[in-house]
Amino acid sequence: MSHNHLVATTDLLGVFDDISGEDAEVWQDARTFGSECLPLINDYWERGEYPLALVRRLGELDLLSDGLAVPGHRHMSILAAGLTLMEVSRADASMGTVIAVQAGLAMRSIDLLGSQEQRERWLPGMAEGKLLGAFGLTEPDHGSDSIALETTAVRADGGWVLNGNKRWIGNGSVGDVTVIWARTEQGDVSGFLVPQGSPGYHATTQTGKLSLRAIKQAEIHLEDCFVPDSAQLPQARSFKDTARVLTSTRTGVAWMALGCAIACYESARIHVLERQQFGRPLAQSQIIQQRLANMVIDLGQMALTCREVARRESLGTLRPEQASVAKVHNTRAARRIAADARDMLGGVGILLENNVARHFADLEALHTYEGTDTIQSLIIGKKITGFSSYK
Repeated sequence: MSHNHLVATTDLLGVFDDISGEDAEVWQDARTFGSECLPLINDYWERGEYPLALVRRLGELDLLSDGLAVPGHRHMSILAAGLTLMEVSRADASMGTVIAVQAGLAMRSIDLLGSQEQRERWLPGMAEGKLLGAFGLTEPDHGSDSIALETTAVRADGGWVLNGNKRWIGNGSVGDVTVIWARTEQGDVSGFLVPQGSPGYHATTQTGKLSLRAIKQAEIHLEDCFVPDSAQLPQARSFKDTARVLTSTRTGVAWMALGCAIACYESARIHVLERQQFGRPLAQSQIIQQRLANMVIDLGQMALTCREVARRESLGTLRPEQASVAKVHNTRAARRIAADARDMLGGVGILLENNVARHFADLEALHTYEGTDTIQSLIIGKKITGFSSYK
């Protein structure tokens, strides 16, 4: 194999054999982060602590731009941004989610829908990891039907007054600014940049999570929270504008799922080569070889899917239902691989030190967030049939 990043059997189709130039440099930097993260992350994950030093390290390695053009930072290609999510998630999905939240959602909202002044105010510090951003869309009663959000934005002298509740907001209680999505008096959806220290912004870190334990999600209560006119994203005029941000993050989840699946496969492969049972390596058993083959076949299809959506996104031709196909296919396949890997490791498969159980748990979050498996399937179904089964 012409590249060094994946174990020789992992990319059996050679999907990433031609990665070169700046894309290869970005990928290597992401691999550097992964090698620094892996020895530390299990302890943070087990304690449910947020490793802010690792978040800052992502900024130091210039891995927090997710393909956005931020002055003073490299403008990585869509492919390089995907490889970054894959490689970071291969180490840990919580850290992959940091990129997805910080850059994929918060920074992308500001970049796509914000003013020049807003971009200059927030994006450089966020790209460096010195400022943490959140994306406040999901509500306690509105997850999949987020278009029905109830948070309100009412005109006031010189600005807006926000009221409502949000849930599952990454960085929402430990960051600097939150993009709050709210409905105006005219019924339109708009976005507002709300500093987390604003009066009326109350955030509580959610606890008791089984997945993504090394990143903080928050419940947010907005009570007569005033923001000036300059806080409104000028290009955020309807939910269609919000959806522009979300489409890109769905392909990001596909890349993250691939990274988690690679880690699980590689741990399983190493284990069965080393583990002796009945006087021979487990890898000599036919059933083990078939299961490894199934995993590699899935990895190949996941990688091909990622490269195709990256190509289409680079050309500007990626359609929402294609992003949904990538998200559904890759999270389903990753769950299969993680379940097989956990089983193949036997009893030690539940130990964090063997780097399968954490991915096994984290993939449950990837399976659901950024649009559930069911909703993504219905987006595809609407395209196939012409009928919308949801409103």
